Amino acid sequence: MPVERSQLLALVDDVGRFYVRERALRRAQGAMRILLANDAALEDSAVRGYLGAVAAYFTGFHGEARRRLADIERRLARASQLQFNLTAERGVATARVEATQGVLSRLAELAPR
Repeated sequence: MPVERSQLLALVDDVGRFYVRERALRRAQGAMRILLANDAALEDSAVRGYLGAVAAYFTGFHGEARRRLADIERRLARASQLQFNLTAERGVATARVEATQGVLSRLAELAPR
């Protein structure tokens, strides 16, 4: 599996920016870092193993992140709708306060003192 060393190094750097708890990926990441740092020959099996470990971990991680984002988007939509509804209700309540205040003011003018 011919892979450009520079592309593999970039992938190793990208993966290295994540806090990874999964042992299989941590082992594969460490082994690949050593191979690249020592300018060792990259055997196909080592590259395939590393790429497989990265794919397995990040495919799941990506799905989890997308589900979380979808949940947040749904919650934000509900919050936005609630804010819209409350703003409309506030407008109605304000109009009622003003209308009833007008009636009470007129009543106060006509009421005997």
